[in-house]
Amino acid sequence: MFKLSYACGWDCHYSKLDNSEKQRIAKKIKKLNELESTRHLKHGVPFFVLEAGQYRICFEENGDKRMIIFAGNHKQYVKWCSEQ
Repeated sequence: MFKLSYACGWDCHYSKLDNSEKQRIAKKIKKLNELESTRHLKHGVPFFVLEAGQYRICFEENGDKRMIIFAGNHKQYVKWCSEQ
């Protein structure tokens, strides 16, 4: 079981979504503390990504802690990735 935390500013894109989309992402985030396997964002980058339909949730993992650093749609995700 992982402990979840949220980075400052993680919700800049998430807060602009409508409630049904927020609920879908929130369900995936709740499952994130139990999921064992996820995939890396890119080779050599410490971020992991979880997909929820067309939405992406990016997080860092340190031991038994996972910090959510991004949640948004695919277009926002691509832009966010290029900034990393």
